[in-house]
Amino acid sequence: MSVRMASPLLLIVLLMIPEVFSENGWGVSYSPSHICALKNSSVIMNCTYTYPTGYKIMKVFWTKNPVKGEESLDLSEDPEYSQRLQYLGDTQQNCTIRLSHVTQKDEHMYCFRFISDKSDGKWTGYPGVTLTVTDLQVEAPERVTEGHNVSLTCKSSCTLTDRATFIWYRNSQPLTERRDGNNQLLLQSVRREDAGRYSCALHGHSYISPAARLSVSYPPQGAFVAVSPSGEIVEGDSVTLSCSSDANPPAEISWFKGGRFVGSGRIYSISNISSDHSGEYKCKSINEHGEKYSAAVTLNVMYPPKSVSVSVTGSGEIVEGDSVTLSCSSDANPPALSFSWFKENQSSAVGSGQSFSALQSGRFYCEAHNQHGSQRSDAVTVIVHGVYQSVIRQTFLLLIFSKKKRKCDANIKNYNINL
Repeated sequence: MSVRMASPLLLIVLLMIPEVFSENGWGVSYSPSHICALKNSSVIMNCTYTYPTGYKIMKVFWTKNPVKGEESLDLSEDPEYSQRLQYLGDTQQNCTIRLSHVTQKDEHMYCFRFISDKSDGKWTGYPGVTLTVTDLQVEAPERVTEGHNVSLTCKSSCTLTDRATFIWYRNSQPLTERRDGNNQLLLQSVRREDAGRYSCALHGHSYISPAARLSVSYPPQGAFVAVSPSGEIVEGDSVTLSCSSDANPPAEISWFKGGRFVGSGRIYSISNISSDHSGEYKCKSINEHGEKYSAAVTLNVMYPPKSVSVSVTGSGEIVEGDSVTLSCSSDANPPALSFSWFKENQSSAVGSGQSFSALQSGRFYCEAHNQHGSQRSDAVTVIVHGVYQSVIRQTFLLLIFSKKKRKCDANIKNYNINL
């Protein structure tokens, strides 16, 4: 049997109890007789043999699953083994071999056979070495709550030697601070940063187990509201509020305006926004572990003047030479700072400012302006009386009053006579 290069991977064994199968000086001893090897590792099968004096060993080889009465196959001639099997023994007493890169397909009973120079000098050491090949699997809960303890287990299908040292990985990065002698990883007072994909391996071996995901549950944190567009909001625009929060499981989102529920979902959209939408908004994130309110954001909706009206100081009727004051008011954001006054049937303004003094009869209206637009009021009527007209009017009123007074006095006199 030729000598071949071997993998540097370590041998994983179950038992270290040698077994000797001998008869009349013929025998084979295996140590151990059962081996549990990690997938892709190298296995050393320790073996010694004896034979009576006077015999010369001509051929030595290993075979698998020998059947009595059938010729055994030399594994060094098997293409599946020829590149992985290395004979470490000799033709005198040592029959040890190394088998590298083992997989589950290599799970068999392996026996040593030697043939001497005499026809009665053949021997197979049966039973031989039973090989079991295992992989590693991480057993972990799917989810753990923040602050609790959790234990992860690196499991194999057969018991590995106590000398095995386990290495743990999170998201493919080794946890250098955690190199446990047993096959468990204990995470105390779990934090959300501990979430990830965990895998395990044996120190000195290249094989790494498939990863198992560990999810850490925690209440909502850092709820935050973003407004789009982020600049000035003008009446008629479309505005989107989005709520973000860090939570596991993901939080359900509710929206509030000034304490009043207005919607749900991560996105709250307002199309064709109006001044009625102005106010403070906040979102609430809630899951099974708790809830969190965001800080309030203020929507300040800009709009052009509306509800423009004119108020009159006094009755609106004045004597020539006096004046009546008209005042213009409006609802606008930002407040209207520019006002123009017009007289009906005149195209050009007759005044400016929030107040206007009317000196002549007519119907007047105002127009309020801000950077978003303008609106005009309804017209009000102003009546200016001349001085002569005023005297006649006052005389007429006095005559009426005097006439009514004389009639009243006559009625009183008649009343007294009747008495």
